[in-house]
Amino acid sequence: MKTIDELLSEGVAGKRVFVRADLNVPLDGTTITDDGRIRAVVPTVKALADAGARVIVASHLGRPKGAPDPAFSLAPAAARLGELLGADVAFAEDTVGTSAEAVVSGLADGGVAVIENLRFNAGETSKDDAERAAFADKLAGLADVYVGDGFGAVHRKHASVFDLPKRLPHYAGYLIATEVGVLKKLTDDVKRPYVVALGGAKVSDKLAVIDQLLGRADRLLIGGGMAYTFLKAKGYEVGISLLQEDQIPAVQEYIERAEKNGVELVLPVDVLVAPEFPDLKTKAPANPTTVAADAIPADQEGLDIGPETRKLYASKLADAGTVFWNGPMGVFEHPDYAEGTKAVAQALVDAPGFTVVGGGDSAAAVRTLGFDENAFGHISTGGGASLEYLEGKTLPGLAALED
Repeated sequence: MKTIDELLSEGVAGKRVFVRADLNVPLDGTTITDDGRIRAVVPTVKALADAGARVIVASHLGRPKGAPDPAFSLAPAAARLGELLGADVAFAEDTVGTSAEAVVSGLADGGVAVIENLRFNAGETSKDDAERAAFADKLAGLADVYVGDGFGAVHRKHASVFDLPKRLPHYAGYLIATEVGVLKKLTDDVKRPYVVALGGAKVSDKLAVIDQLLGRADRLLIGGGMAYTFLKAKGYEVGISLLQEDQIPAVQEYIERAEKNGVELVLPVDVLVAPEFPDLKTKAPANPTTVAADAIPADQEGLDIGPETRKLYASKLADAGTVFWNGPMGVFEHPDYAEGTKAVAQALVDAPGFTVVGGGDSAAAVRTLGFDENAFGHISTGGGASLEYLEGKTLPGLAALED
């Protein structure tokens, strides 16, 4: 795939460059609570603007239903991008309408604009090829060149990710080039021991990647809500913990395969439990109890890995040559259940090898818990995209850039 450096060497002064970014940041009203994804695209936008391009930044935010919804406006993201760039950023109040056309036509060389949420147009996410193509045609009319830099969306067959690059000269931005380089280190150039820590709520979200990792990783550490399906598969009582009973047969098969393949599959030995899920708004004390993983009371819910498990997982990460971590170990948003996730993050910081935080809630946790982002080898901006790449899937957005 061609990179932005090749584009810059060809010259971009005066050209309208469409940058498909990932500005899908968490919002509390109109306040951005984590600007990591915006900061990630700044190098690409700044390089283009400094070279005299007229930069049109586009993204989705949330899941509006194909129509404008003020709750999902990109206006806060546009304002934050301007702050990070130290420059004025124009904002179009639609995607391909009169506002977008006026804002783009008004850009001077080196100017930057953000157009409104792409998902305010049903054509962006449509499963109908013709509807997506029609929207992509309109987007193509705004620009001369396409730069893909929204790694968090490359696993989606959406108009701005998959169809639009086919209509314009296309290049990979700095973020996507970096992300792909990192993922190749996790698949083609792995330094061992290769340790993978997986958490998060649903085991069903991780089954495909576990399937692949059973042939690649040396150790798999399981935490988060998905751990309780593994514990149940071993015959343990899990109380009222998050459980996907329909996944138990698949999990049992993976446990057997891990043993057969010599992959060390490590499950919690103790957990923090409480009779109810904590209040994440008030952060009121939850007063959890620590119990052995095989002794969860029938009326209690597991909400974090326990102190012995934290020590165990840290020891399994201590000699790692390569680490990939995706998914928190517990309900890290509440201080009473943040220690498991914090312990795994610290173990990555201390590990001697190349460490990758696999986007999504893991990346949010690292920032929320106060870790220095530079202490990790790489923090991905795309949890779902990273997992699908590791599963061996073809990602539509990357395939479009490679054409």
